[in-house]
Amino acid sequence: MENTIIAKYFETVRQALQKVEQTQSLAVQQAAQLTAQRLIAGNILHVFGTGHSHILAEEVFFRAGGLVQVNAILDPALMLHLSASKSTDLERLENYARIVLDRYDLRSGDVLLVVSNSGRNAVPIEAALYGREHGLHVIAMTSASAYAGLPSRHPSGKKLTDVADLVIDTCVPEGDASLSLPGLEQRFGPLSTILGSALIQAYICAIIETMLNHQVQPKVLISANVDSGQDHSALFQEYRQRIRHF
Repeated sequence: MENTIIAKYFETVRQALQKVEQTQSLAVQQAAQLTAQRLIAGNILHVFGTGHSHILAEEVFFRAGGLVQVNAILDPALMLHLSASKSTDLERLENYARIVLDRYDLRSGDVLLVVSNSGRNAVPIEAALYGREHGLHVIAMTSASAYAGLPSRHPSGKKLTDVADLVIDTCVPEGDASLSLPGLEQRFGPLSTILGSALIQAYICAIIETMLNHQVQPKVLISANVDSGQDHSALFQEYRQRIRHF
């Protein structure tokens, strides 16, 4: 194949996926085993991220082939469609995470997955702290190794890796961008969404397998866009109190 920038990006993605599979499969399996146990006990998996990281909360929420018991924590101000620059400012704002999470039904025994590429901004760190204070098991998905040398933006000086019960390292390079070309100072070709999506879907797959291994039937959604799709209204009604955005 001609050595185009397209080929180079795809090769970079393949190598990055291979690296996370080789280095993070154990952490993903550990996270999945614990989460499966919590779901079997009747608890909920909550997923939270700011900026582009919120995409991963939506990636596993209300998703064909995914689990019903996933609650995406989606605050419009922390997403990008209202104001990307405001979102950047807010994710560094102390105490804002509590305002957001207080609007959701988080209970002791639930699982909270906090996604943050850098793991150094105030809101994701405070979300993890909030979860632990309320008895949730907190899993961090972050580029832990790439940002290990950078300071926290939280007053405690702690980063997301310091306050989570378990860490899944996305292995995304510092600054996210992975490619360079002569004549351009800035790097380009981000990886965080691709690697994060692969990791979080592998996590969901492992949860489903673990539940089956415990002789528990997982509640998996079927696409509404296939003729064999089924009516999930009873399931949605069952979890409507716990899952805000149904």
